[in-house]
Amino acid sequence: MKYPVLLPNIFNHPFTYKSEKKLKVGQYVTVPFGKSIMTGVVWHEFQKNSKKDFSLKSIKNIFNSELLNKNTIKFLEWFSKYNLVPLGMTFKLHLLSNDIVECYEKEAYNYFTNKIKPKKFTFSEEQQIAFQNMSKNKNSFKVHLLQGTTGSGKTLVYFKSIMEKISQGKQVLILLPEIGLTYEFERKFKEFFGFNAAVWHSSITKKNKKIIWSGLANGKIKVVIGARSALFLPFKNIGEIIVDEEHDQSFKQDEGITYNARDMAIARAKFENIPINLVTAVPSIETFHNIKKNKYTLSRLYKRFKNAKLPRYEIINLNINKLEKKSFISSVTKEKVLSHLKKGDQALFFINRRGYAPHAMCNRCIKVFSCPNCSINLVYHKKKNKLYCHYCGYSSGLKRKCAKEEFCEVVFSGPGVEKISEEVKKLFPNFKVQIFSSDTMNKNSSKEILSQIKNKEIDILVGTQLISKGYHFSNLNCIVVLDVDLSSHGYDLRSSEKNLQLYHQLSGRAGRTGKEATVYFQTYDTDSKIITQITNEDPFIFLENELKIREKFDLPPFERFFSIILTSQNSKLLYEFSLKIKNHLTKNISAKILGPVEAPVFRVKKKYRYRILIRSKKSNLLQRRLSTVLKSFKMQPGINLAVDVDPITFN
Repeated sequence: MKYPVLLPNIFNHPFTYKSEKKLKVGQYVTVPFGKSIMTGVVWHEFQKNSKKDFSLKSIKNIFNSELLNKNTIKFLEWFSKYNLVPLGMTFKLHLLSNDIVECYEKEAYNYFTNKIKPKKFTFSEEQQIAFQNMSKNKNSFKVHLLQGTTGSGKTLVYFKSIMEKISQGKQVLILLPEIGLTYEFERKFKEFFGFNAAVWHSSITKKNKKIIWSGLANGKIKVVIGARSALFLPFKNIGEIIVDEEHDQSFKQDEGITYNARDMAIARAKFENIPINLVTAVPSIETFHNIKKNKYTLSRLYKRFKNAKLPRYEIINLNINKLEKKSFISSVTKEKVLSHLKKGDQALFFINRRGYAPHAMCNRCIKVFSCPNCSINLVYHKKKNKLYCHYCGYSSGLKRKCAKEEFCEVVFSGPGVEKISEEVKKLFPNFKVQIFSSDTMNKNSSKEILSQIKNKEIDILVGTQLISKGYHFSNLNCIVVLDVDLSSHGYDLRSSEKNLQLYHQLSGRAGRTGKEATVYFQTYDTDSKIITQITNEDPFIFLENELKIREKFDLPPFERFFSIILTSQNSKLLYEFSLKIKNHLTKNISAKILGPVEAPVFRVKKKYRYRILIRSKKSNLLQRRLSTVLKSFKMQPGINLAVDVDPITFN
């Protein structure tokens, strides 16, 4: 008997093999492929399209495991077509490795025992209504948005929904935007439910990945807390998907296979015919648009949990309260923060830049230190006394040959969290200061740092945007925003939306337990539009206005963008090829074709980058056409082409 077996490779179709045993669609097998043995899956029933008989290789091994769910197969097929990704590479997102398909004894899943401890709910009226809305049509597909001000108890509402699903024997997927959030969320989950959820992200061990993968396939594991890749796991009986912080742009995978995990989660929920709940304080513009069109249902929580007050906002005018030389914190700001610290409050200085300084140069030859692999400046990290590229990971010491003298005299400009931390320590010598960024909040340190914050062993935090995402600090009642002027300028299509979301989330870290809290904005532009947007209590007012602007200028979500990214080590060859691609697209596609232009970050990892942008009305027909047109074009050796469907950034 003949069977089409899909393999995790670059091909867009399964390969035919033979087996004497009868197999089912979704059965995992191993097969010879070239000189290697690969794990694949029986993808569909065999259909003979040719009269020619041809010799076939035999299937080597048949796994005695759960079949790949047919709904999951349909989702993976759709994912491949939507994102213009070879079907085999889509399957690779699911399969992960050749040895992932294993069966384990029951004891392997004891760590994830799903015995819920009794829990009493004390919902506010708003929370009760939100839960009721969430529970409507609970066994069929629908998209529901739970929007609530920070600290309003959104998590508690969807925890109750999860509890219902587990009691029904269903599985639940909770998607988080950042790996760094999983530890704190895992702790909160266990505290509430009384058992451990499975945590899934790139840093977990291979052994645990195998156990979790198997436990989901056989239905033993009920809840997964995961980053983007958790979306492709083999759920046996999934009953609900939660996308927390649905607005967060970290859900967009920008390298390798590009996709938006939030949008793909909605698609998977549709194929599984289950509800999906999006959760946020400030929705993405796309989600808000779908609410306006009545495609999604909406519940709102206006009040904070236990009626805690929202923080007040105060502007510190730097035109009047001038900064001292080489200082980034005004004397007025210092006094405001000190008054909070004396009351026992914790304080946060926010600047969205990692390291010590974003620019380093020689004071003698005026050479700016840039990455040899990427067209961006190196960032100085003082703690490690090294220059780093945040794109490719390149690092180097400070000792460099100078064009004028023997060695460069290095000077730094611009502040990062390390430099601000230095100044904070000088201004507040009697208080413990801790940097809170992706460089400090790693797998090993985050548990200890969060415990110190909770126990008030840390008085002042200096943080990047990581701190705005889902953390609860009960004593944090003072936030100082240092770089609001910088973030309010730029040419990013989504800059207004991103800034509103960021600063709303950031402000929401303060005053969560009812104590009076204040967010201070240091600024030269006291009429800044962004500050007005942030301090407005209802973000829907901003989103309404933003939608009108987008519609006026035919911008997403009213038009669709497709970004074609071409890369090569030869810039001249790349540009010439980019022109050929554009001409080919122009002849074969009825849409606006813009470019080619150099990408804003022109060189990354030793490869030059050009972009072509396709604009069109909303339709999936263009994807099919684009896929056909690109396949018909002969690629040139040394040039890579990738398609970003619905791009968020254009770097």
